[in-house]
This record gives sequence, structure tokens and C-alpha cells, in this order.
Amino acid sequence: MTKLSIVSPTRLKLLKGHIGQQQFSLLDIGCGNHSATATKKYFPNCDYYGVDRMAEYSNDPADFSIMKQFFEIDVTTLTFGQLPDSFFDVLVMSHIIEHLRNGPEVIQALLPKIKLGGIVYLEYPSKRSTRFPSMRGTLNFYDDPSHCRLYDIGELTALLSNSGCTVVKAGTRRDWARVFLTPIAALRSKLVRGHVEAAAFWDILGFAEYILARKSVDSENIPT
Repeated sequence: MTKLSIVSPTRLKLLKGHIGQQQFSLLDIGCGNHSATATKKYFPNCDYYGVDRMAEYSNDPADFSIMKQFFEIDVTTLTFGQLPDSFFDVLVMSHIIEHLRNGPEVIQALLPKIKLGGIVYLEYPSKRSTRFPSMRGTLNFYDDPSHCRLYDIGELTALLSNSGCTVVKAGTRRDWARVFLTPIAALRSKLVRGHVEAAAFWDILGFAEYILARKSVDSENIPT
């Protein structure tokens, strides 16, 4: 495994201590923005499976070449028959549920696809982001017109707990390395893109919340 650096994606840093060196299968819901390449860079033993409603969302042939498989699915339909049950070791939904009006139902429908003992990672904009100033790249929740629903830790941890998962870590995403590097990230964004991207301030302001949970019970056998 390539050593994670201080600027590695925060979700990969949080997953590292719970995965180790073994080979594992990862199901990434909303796999745009070259997520496959970023993940395989640090976890080369990962069998990466991507799901998105369209293949063209900020991916290129290099991304698809390193995926084990790509599934073109509109997750809001809750139609996941293409995905094998009890197969994946890790489920990642990073900045996806805020685009879904039925996010809780989508999460519940995907849990049977994860092995017992498997990991679930959620990340989404915090409710406090509705009070942040507007900025290019989304600093205020409403900067992105495709954002349609706010979620919070209480709601989602209860959902996971009631669906047979044990919450391991949850809170405001504050990657302290990124907090200290905020001025450098802002300057780099200005030099490279010609403007400062909002993401440079996500960690220092607490834009996002995250939940890392482990599937401890067969979700299909949870009484409703």
C-alpha cells in the first residue's frame, strides 16, 4: 500500500486503520472525480467497484481501466439487483446523500451488499454549512443547486444502528493537516485554477460531517 500523505483524501485516511494491508473490495457510490484513481493509488490491493448514474461524470478511460467493474445505476430507484449480496468489504458514500431525497432508503437498500464486519463510510455537508458564505465550489450548502436534502449525525447514526451497524467514529470532518495547510491550499488553488476553491476551507470551517460504521448484524434479518 502506498503511504498516505497529509494531503491524501480524508476518507482514505479514516479507512486506513480499519482495513490494513489485506485485499478488499470497495463499493463507491458516486464514483466521479477520478475517485478510482485516488483510491487505487493508496490501496492498490483494493478491488474497486464504482456506481454512478452516468459513466461520464469526471472520469476518463484511465479511471475505468482500474475499476473491477462499473455499474451505471440511478440509486434513487433503489434497484440494486446488479450488485451481489454480502460481497463488498467497504461501502463509501462521500458527498452523495445530499443529492438524494431518499438517502436513508438508499443506504438501507445498499447495506445487504456489504459483508458482515464490513465498513460503511458516509460523508455529507453539515447543517452549519447553510450559514457559511457563498463561494465557488460550494461552501454554503445551497451553492450547489443539485443539493436537495440536509442530514445530520443523529439521524444517520440512528439509521445505521437500527439497521445492524455499530458506529465506530462520527463527527465533524476536521483533518488537522488540512486545517494547518489552509493558506497553502488556497494559494495553490488560486495559482492553478485562477480562483480559490471553497474546498480549501472545508476542514477549518467544518463544512462536512462523517460517519464510519461496521456492519455487525445481517441487515436483512432486522425486524421492521
